[in-house]
Amino acid sequence: MLDFLGDLQRTHMCGALRLSDAGQKATIMGWVNKRRDLGNLIFIDVRDRSGVTQVVFDASSSQPVHEKAETLRNEYVVAITGHVAKRDADTINKNIPTGEVELIAEDVKVLNVSAQLPFLPSDTVLPNEEMRLKYRYIDLRRDKMQYQIQMRHDVARAIRDYLSGQGFLEIETPFMTRSTPEGARDYLVPSRVHGGQFYALPQSPQLFKQILMISGFDKYFQIVRCFRDEDLRADRQPEFTQIDLEMSFPTQDRVFAVVEGFLKAAFHVAGVDLPLPFLRTTYDEAIRLYGSDKPDMRLPAMTDVSSAFTPEQRQTLAINDSDPILAIHIPNFGQVSGTERRGIIDFCKADGKLKPFDYYRLQKNEFAEAMKQVDRLCQENKYGAPIDENDFIVIVTGPSVPGEHKSSGGIKPEVKQHDYAVYTAAGQLRIDLAKKYADRHKLFAGDRKQASSYKFLWVTDFPMFERDDENNRWAAAHHPFTSPHEKDMDKLESDPGSVRANAYDVVLNGTELGSGSIRIHRQDIQSLIFKALGMSPEEAQQRFGFFLEALTYGTPPHGGIALGLDRIVMILAGGDSLRDVIPFPKTAAAKDLMMDAPTPVSESQLRDLSIKLRS
Repeated sequence: MLDFLGDLQRTHMCGALRLSDAGQKATIMGWVNKRRDLGNLIFIDVRDRSGVTQVVFDASSSQPVHEKAETLRNEYVVAITGHVAKRDADTINKNIPTGEVELIAEDVKVLNVSAQLPFLPSDTVLPNEEMRLKYRYIDLRRDKMQYQIQMRHDVARAIRDYLSGQGFLEIETPFMTRSTPEGARDYLVPSRVHGGQFYALPQSPQLFKQILMISGFDKYFQIVRCFRDEDLRADRQPEFTQIDLEMSFPTQDRVFAVVEGFLKAAFHVAGVDLPLPFLRTTYDEAIRLYGSDKPDMRLPAMTDVSSAFTPEQRQTLAINDSDPILAIHIPNFGQVSGTERRGIIDFCKADGKLKPFDYYRLQKNEFAEAMKQVDRLCQENKYGAPIDENDFIVIVTGPSVPGEHKSSGGIKPEVKQHDYAVYTAAGQLRIDLAKKYADRHKLFAGDRKQASSYKFLWVTDFPMFERDDENNRWAAAHHPFTSPHEKDMDKLESDPGSVRANAYDVVLNGTELGSGSIRIHRQDIQSLIFKALGMSPEEAQQRFGFFLEALTYGTPPHGGIALGLDRIVMILAGGDSLRDVIPFPKTAAAKDLMMDAPTPVSESQLRDLSIKLRS
């Protein structure tokens, strides 16, 4: 069908024509993006992935070609041959790279027509997301989607190039493996050959990458598809892509340096020059300063202002003697009326988890001296900010009656169990207030090309275990292959809640990008961890016997991390959801609207797999 084009090397991408091409003959192919009929002159914008070129059909030059142009409609696929001409000065379009030239058409061929579309890629008002996902192949033609998928490619390539340059080998691991459910549910794949038995799609390549370290491949990476059957939200999908890596003989610092290096390379292709190294904090400090293990550091930290209040003042304000008192600080808030302040205080106490106080009201009564101390403490907080008259401050503490709270797991003695509930509730309020009034303080409105818009943080020393009250046992806070701190080994049986893990997360603007750890490389310690998790030796052998045996054959110390590629691209592209940067995503109900999946299958297929459905 394309024989008429002759030498294909003479064809041009639509976005490639420049002033230097003026006077030359060229052929472009693409979609009709826009059509303007002015009678004897018809203007067609032709679009492909590279951009747009304006094509001019002049009836005075070629009536037959002009007549063909009259039949063209949006999203027809065309091939147009003509001469590149310089535009008149008053018609130059400075908004597009090809804006100084146009193609004077001499021939046009319709390669395919298009039915009337449910929406156009050039529409400025978009249909709802369900419509866009059903017709994803049309949605992906939009400039924004083309840009985001191109960015995804560029980011992945930069990471791959960086890790390869550091001596890492890209090694594929199986998609069909053994079910070892930890956390989320597995997606199961029934075996036809082994009736009644199942493979599982991997939630991550965790055990395989550890086995690669045992195999002598000391630096492994993979940009890999992973699968988790869990409830979905904006930053979760049932299938997602991880940047997965593992190293032998690592230190935590070495893992951090590698990750910071490939993130710097990834952000560089998006035009952002990240400063290194990233800040670091412990899990305990993150809870005390931010009320979260994934702090958004675009906002000032919370400040513990308990010392500003005397016991008598606590009694007057009905604050429990043992509760921390915290200041939440949002800068650049602007002037607030008394009525608005009362509304904000009502918002702060709506869920009953916190008892808030109006900082400005306290300034005007017998607590004025205490508020001066609050100002001083906020000023001294290295992650806080000085208080300005245009800032908003709210003082919060625990509810009047201390409640029963689940174990905080591994953060004592610095943060006690009840305090943990106060800190995390205050941390959530800090974020909720900032989001509610984002248009006032504008702390979330940074330029995506500026490094200052991206606040990275390493969070370290996570709890090794967290309490599973439902099953009355300890569960792995990270995963059961994480190494405990050497100094905490003697507490594994006597006090599991205070054992710290050699685990770490990398966080960006309040989003966890990735999680990793130094792994257990000795079989005796791995068996101890399984025991601490309530597994009998028989259960551990049944579930992980192959791995326990592998650990006995000279396993080197090793560790690694996995980061979400989708999340990185989503933040760089300024997207609100992972669905913005995954070419073919699922809905929040885990459905593929374009393919109409999942679907029932035939009785014969189920019979082959030894499966019978319950009604």
